[in-house]
Amino acid sequence: MAAADGYIAHIRIEPFGFGRAIYINHPNGLTTLYGHLNKFFPALEKYVKEQQYKLRSWKVYLDVPPGMFPVKKGQFIAYSGNAGGSQGPHCHFEIRDTKTDKVLNALLFEMPIPDNVPPTIVRLALYDRNKSTYSQIPKLFSLKKTGGGYTSVNPVIIINTDKASFGISANDKVSGSANPNGIFQSILYFDQKAVVGFQIDSITYDETRYVNAHIDYKTKEAGGPYIEHLSRLPGYPQGVYKDFSGDGVISLTDSNIHSVKIVVSDTYGNTSILQFNIKKARGNEANQGNNSSNFNQLEFRPGFTNIFENENVQLILDQQALYDSFAFVFSKEISNSANSFSDIYVLESGLVPVHDYFTLRIKADKTVPEKYRNRMLIKWNWGSKTEVKKANGEGEWLTATFRDFGDFELISDDIPPVITGGFKDNSNLSKASRIILVPKDNNKEIKNFRAELDGNWLMFTNDKGKSFIYNFDEKCGRGMHELKISVQDEAGNTTEKIFHFTR
Repeated sequence: MAAADGYIAHIRIEPFGFGRAIYINHPNGLTTLYGHLNKFFPALEKYVKEQQYKLRSWKVYLDVPPGMFPVKKGQFIAYSGNAGGSQGPHCHFEIRDTKTDKVLNALLFEMPIPDNVPPTIVRLALYDRNKSTYSQIPKLFSLKKTGGGYTSVNPVIIINTDKASFGISANDKVSGSANPNGIFQSILYFDQKAVVGFQIDSITYDETRYVNAHIDYKTKEAGGPYIEHLSRLPGYPQGVYKDFSGDGVISLTDSNIHSVKIVVSDTYGNTSILQFNIKKARGNEANQGNNSSNFNQLEFRPGFTNIFENENVQLILDQQALYDSFAFVFSKEISNSANSFSDIYVLESGLVPVHDYFTLRIKADKTVPEKYRNRMLIKWNWGSKTEVKKANGEGEWLTATFRDFGDFELISDDIPPVITGGFKDNSNLSKASRIILVPKDNNKEIKNFRAELDGNWLMFTNDKGKSFIYNFDEKCGRGMHELKISVQDEAGNTTEKIFHFTR
């Protein structure tokens, strides 16, 4: 149901993300969004389908004329569903600032959800900030609950560095629910003085990738706990953080005992407090000053254009690509693939996050035959994940862009995709309700899919990017028909298949 009076302003349909979504603009300058939907109300469903056929695309982002679909509060607009990047039927609901498109914390809008449960603080993490957060394993401390909140099991935590920062694992619940949510706000105090804090009151989707700087990305990706930094990494703009008297890196100039307090709150004002004491180790036990031994000539730093190159590889990252410094690591392995045109180049580790796309150039280690010239790919691999990108360029050097470190290899691909599913040619489909086709490729990337029925474009849905489905409708009348399917992979290899059937 519509949350308030307004008009439908946008419709989004995509294989991942929101799947099927409605945006409603309201007179007060706010927009509500409803995602992962099933069918829209009939008039809107009809309009969207007409636009999809006009654009010849199932995937669309439509700007709807303001006066076309006015809605009243409580009016039926759609059924909830499981479309897009959803793992179960539900409605993804957002409140946005219409002008800025910032997503606002919906719990700040007096939702009818009771909450008298304070956040839970699970663990404390300590970082030595004389070195990169990516060049260390944080020291984790168990906590115990007291009458006044939480404290560390150790009465005084000994800090073996003169520069330290902290992180916490914490969650929040609402009354009557066991579902753990993220926390709204946390503030770090050092000797009773507020140093830094963060608050999740609003964010744009352009900013959401910065979550990789807000959390300890390396620890999480390596299978460890979810830790939120109580310090702003050097390559993270102000974002959700507020610097009261620093960026969260604590300088310890003496060996006195100092107090640290971390206050965690939810949107209702329920608060939990973690208090503990720290003390810098004496003499040689403490790491003093900038430990340059952690880096070599390949140190990558945020705020700079970082380049690695040799006779076979060139990597270029822009100034906004990194969140923290680290010692860049390069190695190579021999490829055993028959279609390989390079070694496997190990560029750093997938445990180090990258914010922006970077340019990667690889030199072919042998002459690329003419038949492969337009069928070259750069393949990325990290753990169980793989991705291929079309490689462009002249001569031996070929280029693509990526947004993750890992293992890279230059390969050729002249194997066209295959089309599975469907039906036997000349079938009678009078009793069928739909057609399901599943294109597959040796590199798992299907770039384009096109269907034509009797020479006219036909819409197949593609929820979650695997199966292409056509539900029989008025576009397919009684009688004999010809269905032509064309599928293209990332390298440009194309497969066509023609089916004949009767309705």
